[in-house]
Amino acid sequence: MSTTKRLKEAGLINPPSFIPHNIHYETIMGSVAYGVSSDTSDMDVYGFCIPPKDMIFPHLAGEILGFGSQIKRFEQYQEHHILDKSALAGSGRSYDLTVYSIVKYFQLCMENNPNMIDSLFTPANCVLHITKVGNMVRDSRRIFLHKGSWHKFKGYAYSQLHKMNTKNPTGNRVEIRETYGYDVKFAYHVVRLLNEVEQILIEGDIDLQRNREQLKSIRRGEWKEEEIREYFASKERDLEKLYVESKLPYSPDEAQIKKLLLECLEEHYGNLEDCVVNPDAAVSALRDIKAILEKVNNLL
Repeated sequence: MSTTKRLKEAGLINPPSFIPHNIHYETIMGSVAYGVSSDTSDMDVYGFCIPPKDMIFPHLAGEILGFGSQIKRFEQYQEHHILDKSALAGSGRSYDLTVYSIVKYFQLCMENNPNMIDSLFTPANCVLHITKVGNMVRDSRRIFLHKGSWHKFKGYAYSQLHKMNTKNPTGNRVEIRETYGYDVKFAYHVVRLLNEVEQILIEGDIDLQRNREQLKSIRRGEWKEEEIREYFASKERDLEKLYVESKLPYSPDEAQIKKLLLECLEEHYGNLEDCVVNPDAAVSALRDIKAILEKVNNLL
């Protein structure tokens, strides 16, 4: 049973009714996935579901794109701080849950959004729920990677670098700043993101826990803030060169990724003949029509 369905049945969440029965993938994210967690009681869970067919193919419900009332598209369901008091033998566990539509999930992965890419490369023991469709996506996860990952990951790393010295920290961030002089959580994410995109550009793959000891040492405050900034500057120079030399394609293979998406939808719904026009069949039909018209013209 998926975590989403279990939490729904426990009365702890109230997602759209189609979600709990149509979850195909759920995985633990965050510090647990990166191998740096000191307390696994709080769990950040990402996953994807497949909505009803007419939500993905609205023409089946009679909708004309851009005309009249448009059906609101489901993209994601998100719930934070879900406390399951019965978990961990009664000691309780808090969940942050995000479930995407498979279409939105594929789009974000194709754009090499770091969070989405990470969710496909989590260690096997972080996967909480997976179906045949989930395995189809996870087994093909490397097709989403391309050189554009460098720009995405660099942007996220810059953001984390800026947050290391947020002027007005809140919650436990205040204590962390007072203890170390800067926010070590954001610091370890800076290094993590650079390490990950280096793996992508060189290997076309990611091992999220390869550098966990390095990341743990940063979280323990064993790095000075200046060392983090020097690491960033040095890595940025190296990665700009790697970007040029990488054998990865410059952009995603949209046709290949779309093919995988349609295969997943077909596995879930069954035959998609009423949903998607086969381009090859359409081209063939147009050729036949053209040939007939040419014969008619020759007779006139």
